[in-house]
Amino acid sequence: MKMDNVTTVPSHFLLLEFSKTRQLQLLHFFSFLVFYLATIIANLLIIFAITFDYRLHTPMYFFLMNLAMQDLGLISVIVPKSMINSLKNSRCISYFGCVAQVFLFISFIASDFFLLTVMAYDRYVAICHPLHYEMMMNWKTCTEIMILVWVASLLYGMLHTSGTFSVHYCSNTVNQFFCEIPYLLNLSCSGFNLVEVGVLVASAFGGLGCFIFIIVSYVMIFKTVWRIPSVQGRQKAFSTCVPHLIVISMFTITGTFAYLKPASNSTSYLDLVLTILYSILPPLFNPIIYSMRNKHILSKLGKIENLFRLCFLICLM
Repeated sequence: MKMDNVTTVPSHFLLLEFSKTRQLQLLHFFSFLVFYLATIIANLLIIFAITFDYRLHTPMYFFLMNLAMQDLGLISVIVPKSMINSLKNSRCISYFGCVAQVFLFISFIASDFFLLTVMAYDRYVAICHPLHYEMMMNWKTCTEIMILVWVASLLYGMLHTSGTFSVHYCSNTVNQFFCEIPYLLNLSCSGFNLVEVGVLVASAFGGLGCFIFIIVSYVMIFKTVWRIPSVQGRQKAFSTCVPHLIVISMFTITGTFAYLKPASNSTSYLDLVLTILYSILPPLFNPIIYSMRNKHILSKLGKIENLFRLCFLICLM
């Protein structure tokens, strides 16, 4: 859909339509609803389990609880709007709604990646320097780290948002189910935008730095773990590291492919699948991956489940 005046700010954007068939639109709505509710429930259970169990009041679980809160925000920014559009047989999102979506989505994505980097450092200190752990990762330090993560993420989101929406648009049709930066820049009449290119280059170096830091941290961790004489001790150390590595790998690999692959001018199912893999699935899988290998969380989740069953039975009586 071409706009008559490229210098005019569009009043709205048209998002990707999953199907023109009403039955398939409703199928998309209910599929996304199931994913959304499952993600909300899984992350809320993690938050409740950590909040109400004093045994989980440690830096590792403090960061995990913050990751769950960030995942709640991440999926809530993009999925509900897509569901509402399918339910209403609409494709529209307002210009300012798109701006807010880009800012919040990028901020939550950045905070996730920054926090995963911090969690790698936390595991490094806990395993490689256990005698200094309480001194290096005390509550004051953890709180300051989280404040820094949130502030840096919001500033990063502001930079990307200002760079993305400083261009002139020749079209308002976004070939994605939410306002994603590569697809918005693809609508630009002026080609590359120097502000956004600068932000992307800085982001690439920053992301590469975080990734190298994570890799080096785990190289040091595994070197230390292999020197542990007890088999049980090695298994315990690996059980706290493997879920984190799985989460980081899933997040970085799919996100890198989605952003390095050139955005197409036409609807691409590969683009759609890659976007879903890095934007919707990680918030759902993160709490599952972290809780599956953690006896404390599984025990607390079992108690919460029993409490819900009891409340349900009382309501039925």
